[in-house]
Amino acid sequence: MAGAGARLRAGGQRMSAPERGLLYTTLRGEGHGELEDRRSVFLSHAAPVRTEEEALAFVKARQKEFSDATHNVWAFRLGSDTVARYSDDGEPQGSSGMPTLEAIRHTGATDAVVVVTRYFGGTLLGVGGLIRAYSSAARLALEDAGIITYERYAVLSLTVSYSDYQRLLPEISRAGALTDAQNFAERVTLTLAVKVAVAAPLCERVRELTAGRCIPVQT
Repeated sequence: MAGAGARLRAGGQRMSAPERGLLYTTLRGEGHGELEDRRSVFLSHAAPVRTEEEALAFVKARQKEFSDATHNVWAFRLGSDTVARYSDDGEPQGSSGMPTLEAIRHTGATDAVVVVTRYFGGTLLGVGGLIRAYSSAARLALEDAGIITYERYAVLSLTVSYSDYQRLLPEISRAGALTDAQNFAERVTLTLAVKVAVAAPLCERVRELTAGRCIPVQT
């Protein structure tokens, strides 16, 4: 299943506040960018990640790849800012890491990491110039990676008798549930993927139709 309990809906669109709990926006893949400002070269790399460990591993890989660079500034965001970290890596405080993080936030994407590598060109850019350069470089990598939005799904597991299974089929179909797995033995065991918005109503309907004989387990 795409993402963490998510299925593809569409890419790149902005979402309204009520939708945010139902949609999941992240990067389509890895992206790269490059810009030059007064002979300083900025190389940017972005990638989707699932965990803090994955994000830090991506950062370390870029630090190793560009170990001769003047700075390797980075930022990542997991969840709705459940975890958000950044590093200026020796640049003036607030001039690089935070602008990189803000570039991620501006896209609406989560579970994303960006590393911007700088090779100093001999001219000081000032804090304002650094903010613009790091923000622009981060945006280039994010645009190259692409933004994609998934619709969140809940996973329901239920075990029922064959008679209850036949009774539930129309309700499962009306809910638009997708069957991820099924097993027909002495009883029928189903694993369903259903939109988060209709998961609770479907669970309640299953309990009603089976007179409490089946209580779906949501994972």
